Amino acid sequence: QVQLVESGGGLVQAGGSLRLSCAASGSIVSINVMGWYRQAPGKQRELVAIIASGGNTNYGDSVKGRFTIPRDNGRNTVYLEMNSLKPEDTAVYFCNAFIRQDGVIGAVDYWGQGTQVTVSS
Repeated sequence: QVQLVESGGGLVQAGGSLRLSCAASGSIVSINVMGWYRQAPGKQRELVAIIASGGNTNYGDSVKGRFTIPRDNGRNTVYLEMNSLKPEDTAVYFCNAFIRQDGVIGAVDYWGQGTQVTVSS
């Protein structure tokens, strides 16, 4: 069984910074893409940032230049470093990973439980 465990959410003032972490554990052979999505109340879940195992990244338009997504392959962990936060960044942030497991054909899509980020004005 594989789990994604997120941490680091909280309340921050506009202009501040937060760092989210997501650690994958279990019978992992390899992890392809890892990333972060977010969902605000009444809105659809949207891409924040993703990173491939080789380091290629893709960011949502609304966070480009403010967020970065470093990854530690040795620890099966992905981070989301959020700077210059805005009230519109308030949402539940979900970690996502495509994981190859021992004895399973193909990569399986896993999601974390979500962590709340609230940015006050």
